[in-house]
Amino acid sequence: MPLEELEQAAERFTGAGHPAAGDAFYEQAEVHRWRGDLDDAERAYRQAATFGRDPQPGLALLRLAQGQLEAASAGIRRALEEATERFRRPRLLSAAVEIALEDNDADAARAAAGELAQLAGEREVPLLQAMAAHAGGLVGLAEGDARRALAGARRAWSLWQELDAPYEAARARVVVAMACRALGDEDAARMELEAARQVFERLSAGPALARVEALTGLARSRAGCGLTAREVEVLQLVATGRTNRVIAAELFLSEKTVARHLSNIFTKLGVSSRAAATAYAYRHELV
Repeated sequence: MPLEELEQAAERFTGAGHPAAGDAFYEQAEVHRWRGDLDDAERAYRQAATFGRDPQPGLALLRLAQGQLEAASAGIRRALEEATERFRRPRLLSAAVEIALEDNDADAARAAAGELAQLAGEREVPLLQAMAAHAGGLVGLAEGDARRALAGARRAWSLWQELDAPYEAARARVVVAMACRALGDEDAARMELEAARQVFERLSAGPALARVEALTGLARSRAGCGLTAREVEVLQLVATGRTNRVIAAELFLSEKTVARHLSNIFTKLGVSSRAAATAYAYRHELV
């Protein structure tokens, strides 16, 4: 649903004192989050909570986007401990996989993906199956099993397409691309990334678009910034909150090489922190 319609729904439900206002604010927050409007997302999640809607897992994913990994992990862990009803767990588990992988906790990611797959196997619900397939693809990629990752991501893409969920389908194509790249098929990887890029651009999904542009090598040195194309790629991924280890995996570099690129970026830009480098990237429209 477009953001404008969600805003109208929230206003209508709020005026009527209807508890559905919480759901409308939560969905608003989700759109703001994947567009990169993090302050607006924060406000909308808080409004959702005011109307009794648990802001998780969206709030934990927001913290992840803000680079607050500890807060993201604590939030999703608490939500999972509280969610004893089985119907509440799938979305939480899906987010838990992403957060655990960013935290380099392969065991936690594998456990969350396994439970999600079990829940999806109990019912023939396409949404559950899409979430489970996507999570399985992410874990397979993280564990170095590119063929398993490719199978899971392709199934996820197909299911998201059937569910008319273009953002999630595009995210699945990014996983497909990374699996193809790991298998040595760079042509397929670039085609998948380009297809995902077009969707993210159409949806104004800024952070996802920046990540894809870095992975496709579309990043180029801008006039006056003095960075090489590879340094711009690293900077763009830093600006989306990725750690050095994750950047190394996505660009197929060593962590030592990423650290060296980051040191060069700091020197060239005259900054001394990741936060300052991120601010530079946004200010100069590198992201």
